[in-house]
Amino acid sequence: MDNNGKRCQGCGILLQDENVLQEGYTTNLENDICQRCFRMKNYGEYQMITKSNDEYLDILKGVGETKDLVLYITDLLNLEKNIEQIRNIISNKMILVLNKKDVLPKSVKETKLIDYLASKDIHFEEVIVISVNKNYNIDYLLKKIKFHQTSKNVYVVGHTNAGKSSLINKLIKNYSDKTQELTMSPLPSTTLNTLTIEINDYLTLIDTPGLVDSGSILNYVNEGMVKKISAKKEIKPRTYQLRKNQSIIIEDLVRIDYVSGEKNSFTLFVSNDLKVKRLLNLFNNDELKNQNKITYEMKYDEDLVINGLGFVKIVNKGTIDVYINKDVETFTRRSLI
Repeated sequence: MDNNGKRCQGCGILLQDENVLQEGYTTNLENDICQRCFRMKNYGEYQMITKSNDEYLDILKGVGETKDLVLYITDLLNLEKNIEQIRNIISNKMILVLNKKDVLPKSVKETKLIDYLASKDIHFEEVIVISVNKNYNIDYLLKKIKFHQTSKNVYVVGHTNAGKSSLINKLIKNYSDKTQELTMSPLPSTTLNTLTIEINDYLTLIDTPGLVDSGSILNYVNEGMVKKISAKKEIKPRTYQLRKNQSIIIEDLVRIDYVSGEKNSFTLFVSNDLKVKRLLNLFNNDELKNQNKITYEMKYDEDLVINGLGFVKIVNKGTIDVYINKDVETFTRRSLI
């Protein structure tokens, strides 16, 4: 049946009532959301939808053809290695929004986070640290949106699970009399198409699908583990003093062997729900050694970043072996904290 172009208010997909196996299925075209969003919202169920990044990149290029202000949302616990990727596609005025401050320890000063991004020499109109969950700096963000916007339309972009839909829902709740709510999920690919949300007379947000990060560990674990990995409250950093030939294992996800170097400090910034154990002798245990091995020569004060999981701050220089799924991206950077 023709739905006259009606789209799901939760994820933006075109609604249809003919094929239960296809995107956008609903039992009745009078409904405002698709079956997938209904079940996610009411029962916490999730159905994986895979789209290629080519489709997403085409949408982002379309955003770049406008002159509208862009909000680029990123997750502080999982700052992308190539944070300039979206900036290179879109030349519009852009505000970088660093979300989820509430999961980093309160001792972390936001000026340090902003300075860290400034050192990358990527131009943004503003870099603003927020917490959607704690309603932190949302008023300030809106003030800066008003200052920089070039029209009513403001686009929202970012990778999956950065908190785009959560931020839009917060802006709807705080500044609009609308009741529409976007579907939120800790799993990738929740927003399937662009969604237009009129907040008030001077601001219309256009939500875009999140760029799928194929290197994120979230793509390679089950739903239960996704929920454990996704930090919901302030992380309590766990510090381990390691000598060479000792190891740290996080769940059954990653093993870090300290191969050589002086006594060293490894501080884990990962979800409190994840179990961590230390091995006092890496030769007595072959756990996870069947995974892909990557060797890093760590310099002083560097992080080992595990995409989607968090990061490990390592104080002294030394050699580490990392055992992890071959498709999960890891990299090193100057210490964020």
